[in-house]
Amino acid sequence: MQITDPIADLLTRIRNASTAKHPSVDVPASNLKKAVCQILVDEGYIKSVQSIEDNKQGTLRLTLKYQENGAPVLAGLRRVSKPGLRIYTNCEDMPKVMKGLGTAIISTSQGVMTDKAARAAHVGGEVLAFVW
Repeated sequence: MQITDPIADLLTRIRNASTAKHPSVDVPASNLKKAVCQILVDEGYIKSVQSIEDNKQGTLRLTLKYQENGAPVLAGLRRVSKPGLRIYTNCEDMPKVMKGLGTAIISTSQGVMTDKAARAAHVGGEVLAFVW
């Protein structure tokens, strides 16, 4: 089955798995998904990303992270730029998620990075998602 928006599918799988308190979730692999998941690991929203190779597309196994009381670390995930309505920003108008407490994931000409890294590198791009 062809998926129209693979990033929205990734975020929905993560959101559903964390709500259901699953220890991990498997998603079909791609380079963009690997970059987005690596940002989630670096920012501390998920524990780890493991790439499982097969003779086809491959799979990413994401190990989710929970607090001491069992609540998920990921409070929210939101897709911003959609295939029907792309949202772009420059470095001066970069969005702040929850007044700086969350993270915006930006696809720039220098790769996928957080909003803070994009501001530091002085580049803009497509706003993929908000994470808090």
